[in-house]
Amino acid sequence: MGTPPESASITKLLRDWSSGDKAALESLIPVVYQQLHKLASRCLRAEQPDHTLRATALVNEAYLRLVDADVQWQDRVHFFAISARILRRILVDHAKANKRQKRGGGAHLITLDEAMIVAPESSAAIVELDAALERLASQDQRKCQIVELLCFGGLTYEETAAELNVSPSTVHRELKLAKAWLHRELSQGVSS
Repeated sequence: MGTPPESASITKLLRDWSSGDKAALESLIPVVYQQLHKLASRCLRAEQPDHTLRATALVNEAYLRLVDADVQWQDRVHFFAISARILRRILVDHAKANKRQKRGGGAHLITLDEAMIVAPESSAAIVELDAALERLASQDQRKCQIVELLCFGGLTYEETAAELNVSPSTVHRELKLAKAWLHRELSQGVSS
């Protein structure tokens, strides 16, 4: 079984763009926009109706950062892996800005899934999750990347495995360990 035509097309456009072909970027955006918008919508699905961050704004900000990124694009999975990191950074920056505006409030126990939802009441949660992910990365970079790619990037287990050059079973196993580690870290933050 070969590479699906859409993946091959995206990979070619990414490589052409990396080689300096600006027309490739113009052709690429309509192809990946829907996927990026879906990822952004997934990250923002629990937003309050009056919240300032919208999926389109998130995608536009990610687009601006992607265009400025000095990256030698390898393929579609690599593109979405980098996009996941950029989306995470935007969400964390937004949450930190919200937290600065809404100081106060008591700590409460959050789950990894709750921390993935960006809403005014969860700004602290996304900041706590980011800090926990940074600590995880300092101890085990691959586990952090797995969480980032699956949760923020919307990649499948197979795509995550391909990006990290490991087996899907390794992704499953390390995700379980990462979730347990993050749960402990986030729980300790509440009890201290």
